[in-house]
Amino acid sequence: MKKKIAILLLASMVLSFSACNQKQESGSAASEASQTSASSEASQNSETVTEASLSLWTDSAPLKTQLTDYIKTITDESSGFFIPVKNRIAVFDMDGTLCCETDPGYFDHKLLYHRVMEDPDYKDKASDEEKETAKIIEEYFKTGSYPKGLDVKHGTAVATAFKGMTPDEFDSYVKAYRDQPMNSYTNMTNGQAFYKPMLQVIDLLQANDFTVYIISGTDRFITRGLAEGIVNIPRSQMIGSDESLIATGQGDADGLDYTFTRNDKLVTGGDFLIKNLKMNKVTVIEQEIGVQPVLSFGNSSGDAAMANFTITNNKYKSAAFMLCCDDTERENGNIEKAEKMRKSCEENGWTAVSMKNDWTTIYGGGVTYNGKAE
Repeated sequence: MKKKIAILLLASMVLSFSACNQKQESGSAASEASQTSASSEASQNSETVTEASLSLWTDSAPLKTQLTDYIKTITDESSGFFIPVKNRIAVFDMDGTLCCETDPGYFDHKLLYHRVMEDPDYKDKASDEEKETAKIIEEYFKTGSYPKGLDVKHGTAVATAFKGMTPDEFDSYVKAYRDQPMNSYTNMTNGQAFYKPMLQVIDLLQANDFTVYIISGTDRFITRGLAEGIVNIPRSQMIGSDESLIATGQGDADGLDYTFTRNDKLVTGGDFLIKNLKMNKVTVIEQEIGVQPVLSFGNSSGDAAMANFTITNNKYKSAAFMLCCDDTERENGNIEKAEKMRKSCEENGWTAVSMKNDWTTIYGGGVTYNGKAE
């Protein structure tokens, strides 16, 4: 009898163990299938998001293919090209890269001209030097030829023409002017003249944990006033040319000899400090970011140093993209300049972006280009 009971117990244990194993194997298979499904779904979602993120780019656009492949590679931890989030730094020029460069001139040149020659609250107070600079700018508007030495003259005139304003007052002035209509376009203001395909690039990079900076030749305060609320990055990541700042009670005292008081306000000091172009862009990146970028986006020789700095001796996979202003039907294009930039891209290992061939739209529906402004 005891022998029969033992045999029955042993059989019961075998059946129980077998059932348990079957349950574990079934659960493991289900879990593996679930993980595979989730991985596949994530992969599909990633591809869908990537394609949707650059929906305003044609399928033949080199940037679309290169940038999406790049992002997949550097965000994959199993890839030998994985880039930690803290090193995912992308730098963008502004004028001609993120927004309309000339109509008929740069935004900050139009702003200064308005301040000195048209603003009823200031034009009678403008200095002879400011008026002289405004006349040079007017000639530049007419001819399209940028005079040598205007960078410093313009920067100096901006500093003096807006001297004594608080940063908030300066910002409000810029924002009021950005609401003025563009000369050559219907249904578009200065503030709406941002390239929608390029804003998509920024959104895509941010979705993949990139920190994006604007590195512009335009005055820092003007850059912030124009781009804020349009380009989705903090003001602290908008870097431009610089002018002095002082306390209202500081007078001619050096900053080392003066202490900001409770009665002071911070205002523009009237001195032009530096034009943020060419090598100065590299310097300011090191000083203010402190990390070598892995992606650079520009459109002119003023951005060449920044592009080369990005792709030279970089321990991470890097790339530089340059816009070519080859669209003369939807934009103030210049074929000669576009071809020159395309050649520079070939010589330097940058990727050329054709505004004409790579973008399905520039400013979106309802905007019409009417020809170069007089």
